[in-house]
Amino acid sequence: TERAPAARCVEASMKLKKQVTVCGAAIFCVAVFSLYLMLDRVQHDPTRHQNGGNFPRSQISVLQNRIEQLEQLLEENHEIISHIKDSVLELTANAEGPPAPLPYYTANGSWVVPPDPRPSFLSISPQDCQFALGDRHQKPELQMLTVSEELPFDNVDGGVWKQGFDISYSPHDWDAEALQVFVVPHSHNDPGWIKTFDKYYTEQTQHILNSMVSKLQEDPRRRFLWAEVSFFAKWWDNINAQKRAAVRRPKSVMGAGPVRPAHTGPGVLGLAGLGTGSLPHALCDSSTRLVGNGQLEIATGGWVMPDEANSHYFALIDQLIEGHQWLEKNLGAAPRSGWAVDPFGHSPTMPYLLRRANLTSVLIQRVHYAIKKHFAATHSLEFMWRQTWDSDSSTDILCHMMPFYSYDIPHTCGPDPKICCQFDFKRLPGGRINCPWKVPPRAVTEANVAERIRGPGGVCLQHRLSDSWAGVLQRGLCQAGYAWDPAPQDFRWARGFSHCRAALLLDQYRKKSRLFRSNVLLVPLGDDFRYDKPQEWDAQFLNYQRLFDFLNSQPDLHVQAQFGTLSDYFDALYKRTGVEPGARPPGFPVLSGDFFSYADREDHYWTGYYTSRPFYKSLDRVLEAHLRGAEILYSLAVAHARRSGLASQYPLSNFALLTEARRTLGLFQHHDAITGTAKEAVVVDYGVRLLRSLVSLKQVIIHAAHYLVLADKETYHFDPEAPFLQMDDTRLNHDALPERTVIQLESSPRYVVLFNPLDQERLSVVSLLVSSPRVRVLSEEGQPLAVQISAHWSSATDLVPDVYQVRRGPAGLGLDGHHALPSSVRVYLHGRQLSVSRHEAFPLRVIDSGTSDFALSNRYMQVWFSGLTGLLKSIRRVDEEQEQRVDMEFLIYGTRTSKDKSGAYLFLPDGEAQPYVPKEPPVLRVTEGPFFSEVVAYYEHVHQVVRLYNLPGVEGLSLDMASLVDIRDYVNKELALRIHTDIDSQATFFTDLNGFQVISRTLETPQSRTWTVFFASIPGTGGLGGGWSAHREIRDSFRLGSLGAQQCADALDLLAFAPQVQPRRYLKKLPLQANFYPMPVMAYIQDAQNRLTLHTAQALGVSSLRDGQLEVILDRRLMQDDNRGLGQGLKDNKRTCNRFRLLLERRAPSREVPDGPSASYPSLLSHLTSMHLNAPELALPVARRRLPGPGLRSFHPLASSLPCDLHLLNLRALQAQDDSLPSAETALILHRKGFDCGLEAKNLGFNCTTSQGKVALGSLFHGLDVGFLQPTSLTLLYPLASPSNSTDIYLEPMEIATFRLRLS
Repeated sequence: TERAPAARCVEASMKLKKQVTVCGAAIFCVAVFSLYLMLDRVQHDPTRHQNGGNFPRSQISVLQNRIEQLEQLLEENHEIISHIKDSVLELTANAEGPPAPLPYYTANGSWVVPPDPRPSFLSISPQDCQFALGDRHQKPELQMLTVSEELPFDNVDGGVWKQGFDISYSPHDWDAEALQVFVVPHSHNDPGWIKTFDKYYTEQTQHILNSMVSKLQEDPRRRFLWAEVSFFAKWWDNINAQKRAAVRRPKSVMGAGPVRPAHTGPGVLGLAGLGTGSLPHALCDSSTRLVGNGQLEIATGGWVMPDEANSHYFALIDQLIEGHQWLEKNLGAAPRSGWAVDPFGHSPTMPYLLRRANLTSVLIQRVHYAIKKHFAATHSLEFMWRQTWDSDSSTDILCHMMPFYSYDIPHTCGPDPKICCQFDFKRLPGGRINCPWKVPPRAVTEANVAERIRGPGGVCLQHRLSDSWAGVLQRGLCQAGYAWDPAPQDFRWARGFSHCRAALLLDQYRKKSRLFRSNVLLVPLGDDFRYDKPQEWDAQFLNYQRLFDFLNSQPDLHVQAQFGTLSDYFDALYKRTGVEPGARPPGFPVLSGDFFSYADREDHYWTGYYTSRPFYKSLDRVLEAHLRGAEILYSLAVAHARRSGLASQYPLSNFALLTEARRTLGLFQHHDAITGTAKEAVVVDYGVRLLRSLVSLKQVIIHAAHYLVLADKETYHFDPEAPFLQMDDTRLNHDALPERTVIQLESSPRYVVLFNPLDQERLSVVSLLVSSPRVRVLSEEGQPLAVQISAHWSSATDLVPDVYQVRRGPAGLGLDGHHALPSSVRVYLHGRQLSVSRHEAFPLRVIDSGTSDFALSNRYMQVWFSGLTGLLKSIRRVDEEQEQRVDMEFLIYGTRTSKDKSGAYLFLPDGEAQPYVPKEPPVLRVTEGPFFSEVVAYYEHVHQVVRLYNLPGVEGLSLDMASLVDIRDYVNKELALRIHTDIDSQATFFTDLNGFQVISRTLETPQSRTWTVFFASIPGTGGLGGGWSAHREIRDSFRLGSLGAQQCADALDLLAFAPQVQPRRYLKKLPLQANFYPMPVMAYIQDAQNRLTLHTAQALGVSSLRDGQLEVILDRRLMQDDNRGLGQGLKDNKRTCNRFRLLLERRAPSREVPDGPSASYPSLLSHLTSMHLNAPELALPVARRRLPGPGLRSFHPLASSLPCDLHLLNLRALQAQDDSLPSAETALILHRKGFDCGLEAKNLGFNCTTSQGKVALGSLFHGLDVGFLQPTSLTLLYPLASPSNSTDIYLEPMEIATFRLRLS
């Protein structure tokens, strides 16, 4: 009876060997046959035999290219066969016998973790590798990396247009085609900056919108532009039905919904792209409704006008969907054009998202003044903005760049702000604001419009002048208050003020129009919180209408001026150029790249806000992660409850909590919120909102997880006062780091539910704090698991009493120390007289004065640290003899001593960074154990943690790092972390944009006692595990958190990232501060052999100031304002945890680094590393008073893991007619990542594959059918195809696709 299981095991092993051998042989045969067909095709190419067998030079080139392609395919097939061989050997080894049950300690002093009994096989289709090779399309005329390299970035005085040049024109330029001018009244309302969101609304915004309703109704020629839906929604909730009726589209039209077809090209779903025809007649209904008749336009339609540097693309999409869904439901409106006048630099991610939402045009403003000047001189201020990977122009969107300094009225009518300010009628004498140029506006009246043109003393004068003298005289006389009639080659002067005003204004319009390629001109008319009083509405609209009436009544002026909206302007532009909306006007250039970093004048670069207030940048990501997890769990729980007929028992009202959290996250994407550039009181308001929504999301997650893990759903009972599950951390207030919940262990077991938010299986480490070091962790089957237990430290030398930690998937926790493996600890005091806490359960050695370097190692690498500083020095891969230098140091930047200093926006250092010199040497604590080892270096202002996991796969291939920063005693200093390597980065480094894509930058020489318990486990596929029931398809491990630095390293997050990477260059013609860029997710440097990637869990500023370096700013404390309107410095610093992963990859010998400024892509390993950093399992302890017994079981949301390159971005519950309840439909948002196959991918320890973008959605969700599936635009306003019975879809690399579906 004892031999039977062994016999069955051997038999199974032999069958497994045979199956793998047959499978490997079959794949090998297919690969060889494919190569044969390709070779045969080359040999029989008919072009080889033309011209009587004589090969022209072009044909020789074609043949050479084909030979190179064949060699590349041979190499790829060789790699595939190598992978098969490795996997066969691994399968065979694992099938020959069970692994050792416990990690063991070797004689040389290192821990060995038994191999995972299941194999890891990574299969990448060669077709999936072609994408990252690039150069599949024609290069755009304007590539921003090239433009930045070629521009001199000088700052020559341009005259009245200080940052530009003198503009001239001939009066005959418009004889053939009149100038068409659209003046666009607008009010930019910041949802928090100097005042809080609510205070702005109460004191200003509600008055703007109330006046809008009455003032627009007074004259149908009036127009108004609005952007911030967050304010509009709050106003909407507080107005009466009469005002609502005056604004919204007629109900008969609203019911139809926006049905304008969207042009998407083949990139999204592999479907034929629909056209971009005009809106249906219903949307253009000329009723008295302000939206319906086009008087009011909501541009962009997002919840806010978001920051484009620090925001993650999940949050950008979410706030866009929230705004668009609100507009459709309440106004029946669908935004057509984008409006981004105030973000501090612009990312190509935003126009991509707008295009996928079916917008066809966008306007931007804050671009480096030298780039604006260059684009103006080359008539390139309007261009088609195209994504770097786009091969068929499906991502093109028409972009209008405003040419001058600001979006305020003095800088929008033309190049001379002194003149333009005279046409800002809010500044009429007697008001609260005036013109800085000391020439005030004057009201336009019927009398002076009609006044005869007379010279001094009432005498009419006429004289013939040359065109050049006429221009000089015109400007001089008008500025002196005399009128000018620009009839050809003669002048007339008079004290006719309005006539002169019209001539001055027309002169500015004409000059501005000479910077563009068409005779359609856009003139914004507004500023921050404008039109908040009825008097301003009257002053602007009445005076401008009189000017328009006069200009339009003079045929010889060849001008037609009117009020308009942004879409009015773009529609006229498309009509003038003879193309359909969204198409490329003839002669307009194509541009790719971004507009970072931004400078508004001199060397004042807005690169400080990439890091300002990093605590809240981190909290933003925590909320974002919880929102994604809550959305997915809530949608699945509701679908299963409805399927079981138990919807009435489930708290559907939690949808209101989701809505509040969506809007809170959206609000914080505002360009003065996540940027860290608001007043201190406003920052507190944001923080309170973030924490309140975080707590609400924890409740949504708890309720959904409880329902999903119940074996018998009939037993579910919703009790908000006594929840079945608890969260494993809490925050005392909005500016506190999280504190882990301690699980109190007693004689009866405790249970924990885990949620893996990733799309794929994982093997990782998870932490739980427990109250006893005598802990036993059980699997679902009740089998004991090995755990690592470690002391938990409150400081460098003090233990926290009576707290311990456990790591494992769904498992019971009991009192038993049989499988608890203690870690050993060494403390280096470096001569400091300190007392070190001890505990009998943990070996501890104190070293008073040791300075020798030491190493930690796992199965992949050996990592060396400085015995003096405790910081990283080098990494050696186990299969290499040569160490790779990876040397870390901390640095300090000061600020200038001149008038202009660093502040919340600006980074103005006083020179190169200086080494951080602590007052005392750091205390080092080195912990070693079977599942993880770590080094903690305690400095005065930063605690640095570097952790090495002794696990196979993603966790073991990178270094987990955390920096707990506290610089509250600094004065005008910034703390930076710099990494030195020997990588020959060739003056180039790469940063991501919004976690979505990556861009290149180029570099030149610049002008209570606590213990921690770890254990390994095997849970289930992307799902929830009940307390005692085992996961069989997902692998994970547990680790307990701690206070201080260790607490920081264990902070919980759920979000997964998938960027394409942007190249960057450090330009020596620019100052140091100009060469910092935003890093929301990652940055890397590389050469022909290696790539070093720094992954981050929060947005920070990054640069590479020398070859082989990466440098990140950790925190900033600045005592003064930087004169950009805030009026405060940055003095409210918090203890902040910055979390990173450091990944060193080796480039495959056959793979070359792509040349040129094209986009770069992370490897699949890099993508998964980022997801592991940002999305550890969520641990939910079962409440102490609850004994679940056998009623829990694992829940698997996905029937199988998604392909490695596919990311489930969101599963978003949609709103029903009742705002507080979900509808029967759900939004599924998928993103296919672009990745680089050129980095080695052998034995990486994750077992997912790629599928060439093909996914079967019908079988995606375990236990649920997809009863309805319809592809839509990004924000669900436009259907891209009719609902279909087919649920098989296809995504191109980098594309994001949205589906409306019903789970049943």
